[in-house]
Amino acid sequence: MYMTFRWFGPSDPISLTYIRQIPGVRAVVSALYDLPVGAPWPRERLERLAADVGAADLKLAVVESIPVHEDIKLGRPNRDRLIANYCESVRAMGELGISVLCYNFMPVFDWMRTDLEMPLPDGSTALAYDDRALAAVDLRRGTGDLPGWAAAYDAAELQALLAAYRDVTAEQLWEHLAYFLERVVPVAAEADVRLAIHPDDPPWPIFGLPRIICRERDLVRLVGLVDHRSNGVTFCTGSLGALPENDVPAMARRIGALGRIHFAHCRNVRVTGERQFHETPHPSAFGGVDLGAVLSALHSTGFTGPMRPDHGRMIWGERGRPGYGLYDRALGAMYLQGVWEGLTQ
Repeated sequence: MYMTFRWFGPSDPISLTYIRQIPGVRAVVSALYDLPVGAPWPRERLERLAADVGAADLKLAVVESIPVHEDIKLGRPNRDRLIANYCESVRAMGELGISVLCYNFMPVFDWMRTDLEMPLPDGSTALAYDDRALAAVDLRRGTGDLPGWAAAYDAAELQALLAAYRDVTAEQLWEHLAYFLERVVPVAAEADVRLAIHPDDPPWPIFGLPRIICRERDLVRLVGLVDHRSNGVTFCTGSLGALPENDVPAMARRIGALGRIHFAHCRNVRVTGERQFHETPHPSAFGGVDLGAVLSALHSTGFTGPMRPDHGRMIWGERGRPGYGLYDRALGAMYLQGVWEGLTQ
């Protein structure tokens, strides 16, 4: 295992200089955030990003993410052109030695929260989700007031997308994912890039949209769609841990034994009601996920890939991008490395 840290590029208030000062962090997770969804990534732009990271004595180890265009998820006729663009971006990654691509297949919305600053008893704030609050959201205004997606839509665009998805069942979304992977995995394998799908966050349908990467059986089905090592998983303990039925350490052990966990997102959550949770400090005692057991499962199955502390609280008066402040994620990185060191003794 090696520790990484997410960086949102030159506009990120957390500089590469600060990231380099976190003990044990060797690499960065980033992307080209300003390119239109569906466009091929120019090799020279990605090379420039890798060079910026390298100048700070760090390595660009993971791209998170190259967003999958909605027309691919919807199975529309122009998906072949968009998939060809996606393959071009994957080839550029391989040429530059960037070995892991984290992506997701969530319709319309990426990760979703209903509160970006929920006060915790210790005075910090954290990201939180409540299905009842989501039900009160008026989507007729577009996505402008909502957190957690790769693209913003105005009211008309959003309504058109939602209408298109009314005819897409969960099983059809699986078919569209298989179609995508059947064409992208061979390219990734040739480029020596490992695809790592991120579980749905939260792991259940929202706004009537299907979500299909939520449970152990979904991860098993995913890796079987194209049975190749390049087709794998980003094991996100927070996303999976928000669903009480998920035995997260057991899932890590099963998927890890298949050699298909290519990236680990580690954070903790506390479930407080039906489809209701909030994020917590990383250590197991504060949340509902036994991160010690998860890391033990990863270690026992030979995980050697990148890991990053996922969302953190806002602590010590810090202000910034919700979930992506410096201080609590740095604490998380140190906690995770301490647990891992104990496993290797």
